[in-house]
Amino acid sequence: MKIVCFGDSLTRGVSFVKGRMRILKENYPAFLQQFASDHFTVMNKGVFNDNSDLLLSRVEKDVIAEHPDYVIINIGGNDCNFKWDEVAEKPEAEHQPIVPIERYIENLKQLIHKIQDSNSTPILMTLPPLDPIRYYKLLAEKYGSSISHWISLQGGIEHWHGLYNRSINSLAEQLNVLKIDVRSAMKHTGNLHDFISDDGIHLTGEGYKTMSNEVFNSLLKNAPI
Repeated sequence: MKIVCFGDSLTRGVSFVKGRMRILKENYPAFLQQFASDHFTVMNKGVFNDNSDLLLSRVEKDVIAEHPDYVIINIGGNDCNFKWDEVAEKPEAEHQPIVPIERYIENLKQLIHKIQDSNSTPILMTLPPLDPIRYYKLLAEKYGSSISHWISLQGGIEHWHGLYNRSINSLAEQLNVLKIDVRSAMKHTGNLHDFISDDGIHLTGEGYKTMSNEVFNSLLKNAPI
């Protein structure tokens, strides 16, 4: 049995350590393979900085061509992000997320249907939690305090990050597809400070392991593996 983990840097295994981005060997697909070596083969198809537009553009080559049994889709953090250089330049103007939520939802629907049409089973993963304080600090250091002011006027990063996450929950229910709620599991498992790296977005090795553990337990419970 084959599982493709399809997503962005959180699937690829990116972490932020001592001011630099690093790709960790202990990413969630790698942990999942360790947990489930007797059950299935895991493929990591995560790409740094991807969003749902880009996933759609490569789903045929990276997913459907592999003929997997299951496809775990983890995407949204880059979709709901903003072009911060433009925000810093014009902090009083209106700015849209990189992929507005209406298009994000439509992209997820298309991904789900394409995967189902290829006789594979799609699984939606919720967005892992973030640390808004560390993320604000990183942005302010790079772009200045006007970024923080603009973010506060929008309700905060956790507001729109949560909005995109809620759309995943709604879509899973609407389309009757499997969902793995790593967001809730990580919030309830331990100290998020230990799970989230210094940029407030990417995970630590411990965070990826906790994420993978929830994925594995959910697969055992909900999928005939």
